[in-house]
This record gives sequence, C-alpha cells and structure tokens, in this order.
Amino acid sequence: MRLLFSMDAKDYDPKGNALVRPSARCITIREGRVAMVYSRKYDYYKFPGGGIERGETREQALIRETAEEAGLRILPDSIVPYGYVHRVQKSDCPGMDLFVQDNFYYLCSTESQPGKQKLDDYEAEEGFMLTWVEPETAIQVNRERDHGPKDQKMLEREARVLELLKAEGFFSRSNET
Repeated sequence: MRLLFSMDAKDYDPKGNALVRPSARCITIREGRVAMVYSRKYDYYKFPGGGIERGETREQALIRETAEEAGLRILPDSIVPYGYVHRVQKSDCPGMDLFVQDNFYYLCSTESQPGKQKLDDYEAEEGFMLTWVEPETAIQVNRERDHGPKDQKMLEREARVLELLKAEGFFSRSNET
C-alpha cells in the first residue's frame, strides 16, 4: 500500500518505549459526500474505523470498526486499498514515550442503509454519529474550530486525506465508491 504522507511531531524520546497501534479506516463516497463519523461533543469529523486487534487482519478490523462506529456494513468484495498515513508523536499513555500509528485507508462500498452503532463508552460520550458530509466542510471544521482536548494532529490527518481524495478526483461522480 502506498504511503500517503508521514506526520512526525518529533516531540518524543526516540529511544523510549513505543506504543504501536495500527488502524484501518473506511472511505465511502456517494453523491459528492463522504461518510464520516461526527463528534457532537468536540465538533470534528473522522473517517470510520479504528484499531486493529491482535489476530485480526486490516480488512477484518475495517469491517468491524466501521460497523461499530458508523453502523455501515461494508461489502467485502468492494474493499480497495487507498494508502496509509504514518504518524509518530509523544504518547499520552502512562509508561510509553512515543505513539506510532499507521492508519490504513480503504475505498469501500457499503450497504445503502446503515445498521445500529455499537459505540465504546468514549464514543457514546462524544456523541458519535454517521454523517454524509462534503469534504470541504469536514476540512474546514477540523482545521478552524475549537475541538477541546482532541488531538489536532488526528484531525489534520483526516483533513489531509480528504484533500488528497479531492485532488485525485474521487469526488467526481464517476469515481464514487
């Protein structure tokens, strides 16, 4: 899978203990809008998806996490790798000095009607909801609004992926997933 870009905060001890947490993220586009999870509490957008559990493939994590966070059921035969973002920064986890995450993005088609979300406690507390949003809106919200304690680096990652998708023509009707 191609490297889309790297984000290295250089704010950590490179010789320290590393928390490595890869993730898989869903890109689904319909009628010029992209499926994203919106946090009502902190006012930001993110691609559906999340951490890859031990023993799980990227695709299995993609399907599970997208269903849990957004209620979207991915059509497995539609999954196409898009690229990944490599991110390294200081960890906020006790006993860990740095956080390393490869975020693997996949273009996917989903069933037309979403199912019920199965949110973790923090996701429910943030008020996660599936939203079909124009990319420009998500980019602007993620970059220009106050998101409280949320990690701005994560929000910038999502904005940059949206910009790449736009630049590569994925929001034209012929390229929708």
